[in-house]
Amino acid sequence: MAEVKLEGVTKVYDGKVTAVKGVDVTIRDKEFVVLVGPSGCGKSTVLRMIAGLEEISSGTVSIDGRVVNEVAPKDRDIAMVFQNYALYPHMSVYDNLAFGLKLRKYEKAEIARRVQHAAEILGISSYLDRKPKALSGGQRQRVALGRAIVRQPKVFLFDEPLSNLDANLRVQMRTEISRLHHQLQTTMIYVTHDQIEAMSMGDRIVVLKDGVVQQIDTPLSIYHRPANRFVAGFIGSPTMNFFPGALKKNGSWMFQQEGTTFALPVEESAVAHCAGTARVTLGIRPEHIYAFRPSGIASLAPFTAQVEVIEPVGNEIFVYFSTGPGTHYVARIASDRSPEVGTSHELLVDTSKMHFFDTATEQSL
Repeated sequence: MAEVKLEGVTKVYDGKVTAVKGVDVTIRDKEFVVLVGPSGCGKSTVLRMIAGLEEISSGTVSIDGRVVNEVAPKDRDIAMVFQNYALYPHMSVYDNLAFGLKLRKYEKAEIARRVQHAAEILGISSYLDRKPKALSGGQRQRVALGRAIVRQPKVFLFDEPLSNLDANLRVQMRTEISRLHHQLQTTMIYVTHDQIEAMSMGDRIVVLKDGVVQQIDTPLSIYHRPANRFVAGFIGSPTMNFFPGALKKNGSWMFQQEGTTFALPVEESAVAHCAGTARVTLGIRPEHIYAFRPSGIASLAPFTAQVEVIEPVGNEIFVYFSTGPGTHYVARIASDRSPEVGTSHELLVDTSKMHFFDTATEQSL
């Protein structure tokens, strides 16, 4: 098992395109860390530099206390699972699992023991004689995982391994990978653009944007205390609502949205954090906006909005609404009842759950 440490890791292509900028991350022994961000943010490049598949422009990568910048991928004691399964179509599942061990000249008995152990963990023991073409997508992904498991590496690296699977199978496989981490107790680094995968799987999450680390924390800490507007908007589905405006005092403090009549009371403690900031952006998550008054929440403030679209999604409803010209927001409410489309409706905000961001810097206040 191993700690993985990145210090000032930077990747520049052709001397002018900087894909990764000074990443500093320490992944603790046996930890499951997820690198998440939009396409092009540099997360896969970081993973490939850890694996040795990309040259590091500057900075260092250490595995188990050893700097591996100049170490060949095969000598880093890592195993990588890719987006495509990369199975040998002419080989059986057994031979696919055993192939890497055969190249490393392991004894036949040891190869058989490791293959059987991995197959039992992944529930593919009955498929060992099949060719990949006779397997489903989920079964092929298990074989790809098994090929990594038999290596018994210090570090597992996953590069968006579930993106080719359908929605139901993705949910099943992410549960299996989490269970696998608990069984193997090995350091795992997982790359995805799917924030739900990141939230549900990681011990900690590293959020990247334009090659720069935005925040490193536990999933719930990032959700409840985002470092900036980008993180707040990226983590959470539907995304957080943002209302540009300013804090004003007329007897008591209020937030006033620009160009609309939308206004909400603000607690003195929140104002203290925003002191000296001329313009702020109010952030409210969809689940903290209510279409009907709930019981047990004291800190509710009403406002009137125009209901534009109702989107039932099963046990809840997404209510898309407007507070004025050119504004579009969403509330997530229970499915037992909903407001009517095209009507003005009183919505309520839990003011204890409001976030404020500096409009100029986008940093959390």
